[in-house]
Amino acid sequence: MLVLAVPAGLAAAVWAYLLVGHGGYWLTSRRLPATAAKPVSWPAVSAVVPARDEAGMLPITLPALLGQDYPGRLTVVVVDDGSSDGTAQVAERIGREAAAGPSGAGRRDLRVVRGSPTPEGWAGKVWAMAQGLRETGSAAYVLFTDADIACRPQVLTALVTAAEGDRRDLVSQMALLRAESFWERALVPAFVYFFAQLYPFRRVNRPGSRTAAAAGGCMLVRRQALDAGGTGTGLAAIRGARIDDVALGRLLKRPPASGRCWLGLSTDVISVRPYPGLSGLWDMVARSAYTQLRYSPALLAATIAGLAWLYALPPAAGLAGLADLAAGGGAAAAWCAGAGLAGWLIMSASFVPMLRLYRLSPLRAPSLPLIALLYAAMTADSARRHLGGRGGEWKGRIVPSRLGP
Repeated sequence: MLVLAVPAGLAAAVWAYLLVGHGGYWLTSRRLPATAAKPVSWPAVSAVVPARDEAGMLPITLPALLGQDYPGRLTVVVVDDGSSDGTAQVAERIGREAAAGPSGAGRRDLRVVRGSPTPEGWAGKVWAMAQGLRETGSAAYVLFTDADIACRPQVLTALVTAAEGDRRDLVSQMALLRAESFWERALVPAFVYFFAQLYPFRRVNRPGSRTAAAAGGCMLVRRQALDAGGTGTGLAAIRGARIDDVALGRLLKRPPASGRCWLGLSTDVISVRPYPGLSGLWDMVARSAYTQLRYSPALLAATIAGLAWLYALPPAAGLAGLADLAAGGGAAAAWCAGAGLAGWLIMSASFVPMLRLYRLSPLRAPSLPLIALLYAAMTADSARRHLGGRGGEWKGRIVPSRLGP
């Protein structure tokens, strides 16, 4: 029992630290900062939407973007990234319908760009974003968003107000992901939980902190800062990024940009993309997990071992200790049970706020160790795919691993 009790006790100590000292990553109260004053004049904003085979998503999300209750001028640029399902035609039809409505006169403009082939050294999505960026003209802000993101009418106004009022170069909100199917309810809250654990929002939001990230579905960027951070080259500075949102956050966190960035949660920015089965969610994680580990076998092994120790060991030790106690075990069994159950309890408690955000029962929290092991398997599969030349495969496109994170 001592063989289990000691590492279980260390795991419990780490969980205690994570709860109180790791940037409050488990809290879901990190919402868009409120500012007392609205901007005197509302700056022009251009929204860039990379879209690859998104004819099914755009009729849901694009009208919501065009229908933003924003007092300033909004231009929406949809970049058709080599689609084969009529994405461009769908976007153009939606644009015509919006222009004929009451909000279309002089306030909204939709442009559809047929994307060109991805150049050598560029990741496909970043190249699509760069092509859209070229169409933004003199807009003071650029909103990078995804084709599966639906925003409530007040979102853009709140984003610009926060950026202007708090002098932020990047304001990003983590979308509320769909959690309706069995596998979505099982895995999606943990996906956001793990992301926040890796990039604690409080640290991201602190100027001078080395922690940098963003959420790709909703990133409002001050154009001047983007050009400064990219040394005048815009997105070319992150052209090979496979994880574009984190790369953009890092770009804007370092000089010559100001480093004033903000990342938080939202229930007004919603992803409508369905993942009815395990395979879709598995692919989403496996597509970039090994990239996050910089394609390092050593980091892969350490990550899987760390997940097993931090998440799987506490319940295993706790249950083993209880079983040994029931069979007449002594102090070692008691220590093992106590340490394991303490770690499991703290871990579960830290997961409850995220479950509540997704309106799921807190009784799901003790299952986090099983979910973590499933994510470990996805990470291992991500490495297998990259080593087999299928890393980063998405909608028929494979991005070479050498492009980097």
